[in-house]
Amino acid sequence: MAQVVNPDEEVVLGEEIGHVRMITLNQPRRLNVISFDVVALLCKLLEKWEKDDDAELILIKGSGRAFSAGGDLKMFYDERASKDPNLEVVYRMYWLCYHIHTYKKTQVALVHGISMGGGASLMVPMKFSVVTEKTVFATPEASIGFHTDCGFSYILSHLPGHLGEFLGLTGARLNGQELVAQGLATHFVPSEKFPELQSRLISLNSGDANAVKSVIEELSVNIQLDEKSILNKKSIINECFSKGSVEEIIASFEAESRKEGNEWIVPFLKGLKRSSPTALKITLQSIREGRKQTLSECLRKEFRITMNILRTVISGDVYEGIRAVTIDKGNAPKWEPETLENVDAEKMKLVFQPFEQDLELNIPKGDDFRWQGKYEDSPYVSH
Repeated sequence: MAQVVNPDEEVVLGEEIGHVRMITLNQPRRLNVISFDVVALLCKLLEKWEKDDDAELILIKGSGRAFSAGGDLKMFYDERASKDPNLEVVYRMYWLCYHIHTYKKTQVALVHGISMGGGASLMVPMKFSVVTEKTVFATPEASIGFHTDCGFSYILSHLPGHLGEFLGLTGARLNGQELVAQGLATHFVPSEKFPELQSRLISLNSGDANAVKSVIEELSVNIQLDEKSILNKKSIINECFSKGSVEEIIASFEAESRKEGNEWIVPFLKGLKRSSPTALKITLQSIREGRKQTLSECLRKEFRITMNILRTVISGDVYEGIRAVTIDKGNAPKWEPETLENVDAEKMKLVFQPFEQDLELNIPKGDDFRWQGKYEDSPYVSH
């Protein structure tokens, strides 16, 4: 019989069904955004279940038409005047990202609908991530003055060629079939078969990875990319997004857009030019650094970048972007500075500069200390 672990916590539902544990992101009207409460509950459930010998298989899904649209932007905006805006939720989220990437039990993400930004960090690292024809993935943070975060400077930097830079800078969307083709998801199952897939995984009542894979593959279908898929444009993407700077990337992309048959570039180019110049430069540097960094190093770096952006060390673009997109909804942000050439190189260095050792994100070292390093054990609590 299913046991609901948090019956009074509506934002995340946790069910225990035999050896199966089910997480449901449960804010359908808000597209299952990741708020403070969501992060806290995910941390609590995943730690509890990893330590529980009866828990073998973890399923995660979103209610409604989205898996998760990412971070709760209003939460960030409302805390903009604080001394250390959203420090606790940011720390906990990056700490959670590490544990999701390194989780000891078999995890399956059932991704039906929107999966963007931080929401996609609950999908891509899973042992199995199953998508449908209605799945939409993107990392659109630069368009609101933010950066590619939640481990995506690591994930995107390890994609073939320079597709990672393209996705991070343009916020381009990938559908379910493209996600599987690119290795950002493991299986494609038509949406009408999703209820059966969930039912069969629960009935399996086991975390044996081979058995889980077999069940998923029985309902999976082969993918076939659309002729117009951006994954069929990799030669142009690699040529343009291998350039050394954002300015050079845009110039190269613009030159390609003038060639016959390259009309597909125009909307991406417009998006690049509408995005925060500062965020574009931070995103490019972070992804490029990610190629030479471990997952832990990327998460520590992203934690620093996030806090420095929220502290407006370089500019207030993130709050301007959120205001324009979600508060006033005019989608006409006024970036500071307005142009790429005016982004201050010295301030850029400050955004990436390491914190004092005890103020860094505490990634556990070794399995014996796996669930240590929590926010409540950090010096930030007493600051």
